[in-house]
Amino acid sequence: MSSILAPPPSPPPVALGDNDGLRRVKLRLFQILASAVTVFITAWCCTLGFFPGLIAVLIAKHVLVAIVLMGLGMGDVRGRRRG
Repeated sequence: MSSILAPPPSPPPVALGDNDGLRRVKLRLFQILASAVTVFITAWCCTLGFFPGLIAVLIAKHVLVAIVLMGLGMGDVRGRRRG
C-alpha cells in the first residue's frame, strides 16, 4: 500500500553538464544578425535594378543556406568522429 502512495522517483539529470548554453546563444544571435544583414543587403541591391537584384537574390540564397547549415553543426569539425 505504501508503494502506491509514494511519489515517483525524479528523473536522472541528463545533459546538464555540458555547460554549452552561452556558446549556443551566441551562435543563434550571430545567425539572426547574419540573416538580417543578408536580407537587407539583398533588398538594397533589388532597388538598383533587375540584374543586380537577381544576382543578389541568387547569392543570398546560398548565404542563407550556409547560415542554416552552420546552425545545424555541419561546419563544426571538432564534433565529428573520424571513421
